[in-house]
Amino acid sequence: MSGALVLFSGGQDSTTCLAWALDRFERVETIGFDYGQRHRTELDARKIILERLRFFPQWTDRLGEDRVLDLRVLGQISDTALTQDMAITVASSGLPNTFVPGRNLLFLTFAAAVAYRRDLKHVVTGVCETDYSGYPDCRDDTIKALQVALNLGMETRLVLETPLMWIDKAQTWALADQLGGRELVELIRAETLTCYNGDTETQNPWGRGCASCPACELRAKGWSSYSDQHQD
Repeated sequence: MSGALVLFSGGQDSTTCLAWALDRFERVETIGFDYGQRHRTELDARKIILERLRFFPQWTDRLGEDRVLDLRVLGQISDTALTQDMAITVASSGLPNTFVPGRNLLFLTFAAAVAYRRDLKHVVTGVCETDYSGYPDCRDDTIKALQVALNLGMETRLVLETPLMWIDKAQTWALADQLGGRELVELIRAETLTCYNGDTETQNPWGRGCASCPACELRAKGWSSYSDQHQD
């Protein structure tokens, strides 16, 4: 089996995608991005998660090199609620002002360049258009178009993998359970951070977070539905 590079932020979705890749590929590397995000505490969470995943015996020998790229220039040109101290609202475009224009396009392009150099044929990302905030760069059509452009531009055959594209947050929790059992679910619940405000102090049944931003609301709703379906 060929290897994979996982875009790994330290949040729920990317951790589930990392487990998905570890379950399928013999060699898995990870990449993260520091773009001056307000919720940069995710970058601290990712270190803990990577270390803990190495203790899952089925994945120990598969988890390889990690790297974090400095893309703070993106934050410097982005006037959004994820990169500036402002309230989360809906912008005049109809999109939430948490949308960072070009973010996923830029991330995937850099990841593809790294994957090319590392001879990894699959690039895995946690974008989804089932439970999401309407971001156009999370859509399946966008990812497919970008895959074509990257392969043409680099004369290669990379595959952009999107295991969460058509499932909701409850199903994402269930996928984690399927891949790594309750141990993985608990790791995701306790250690990942998806909160747009980067709140690591507030503890909720579904994990850490402010409980009021769109990301926390989606996560909480998914956890509630998953828990109702998986009562012991």
